[in-house]
Amino acid sequence: MSHAVSIAQYIEHHLTHLAYNVKTSQWQDDGSFWVINVDSLFVAWVLGFSFLFLFRYVAKRVTSGTPGKGQNVVETLLDFVSGMVKESFHGECAVLAPLALTIFCWVFLMNFMDLLPIDLLPRLFGSVGIDHFKIVPTADPNITFGLSISVFLLIIFYNFKVKGGFGVLKESLTFPFGPWLFPINLMFRCVEELVKPFSLSLRLFGNMFAGELIFVLVAAMLPWWSQWMPAGAWAIFHILIITIQAFIFMMLTIVYLTMAHEQH
Repeated sequence: MSHAVSIAQYIEHHLTHLAYNVKTSQWQDDGSFWVINVDSLFVAWVLGFSFLFLFRYVAKRVTSGTPGKGQNVVETLLDFVSGMVKESFHGECAVLAPLALTIFCWVFLMNFMDLLPIDLLPRLFGSVGIDHFKIVPTADPNITFGLSISVFLLIIFYNFKVKGGFGVLKESLTFPFGPWLFPINLMFRCVEELVKPFSLSLRLFGNMFAGELIFVLVAAMLPWWSQWMPAGAWAIFHILIITIQAFIFMMLTIVYLTMAHEQH
């Protein structure tokens, strides 16, 4: 920015999305349902397609001889995720392992954007006239809820596919207190199912937003020549956080889909 700003203005600038209102066709966030955070979607899509392209590129050039570095990395991730799925899930579901791998890699890449210099992309986009641009998609609750709702719909689908409508109804009315207390059983089942997308989305959003906010505060309150020490220390610790959050999102997805396949 070419003019001096206060700390409050600096923080507000970095926490403001590049938003587009579909209803009014204006680049303005009025808090309505029709507002799309274009920056979050753009970064998420770029990372998602990059991940797919990279894995497809490696798969097309896989060799049974001495593998290259890219093949080593991809095979390590495949073995890691496949091992997690086999330990938790004992049925047959061709979707689960690829879904878990996609979730882990995609969420990790979106989290990793938090480690880029806080002013890098906003300055680059600012040079072409874009005032606001947040670079961490998982610090946006719209993205995390979108991911969790997708998993939630899969949970519902597999519940009915594996158990059937009658099986789901019977399970909802009789577990855990028996058929005579079916209103309480049904209430517990509704709460149990509705909590799943919230637990997935809010945990990821809260951790990533807090991490992003700390980087912004360090950049806003300290001169540039002294930022490297606290920001660097937090970045080292944050590497662990972004990896754990991707792992937790993947593992909860595996657990929830496992529960959808199993009878109580």
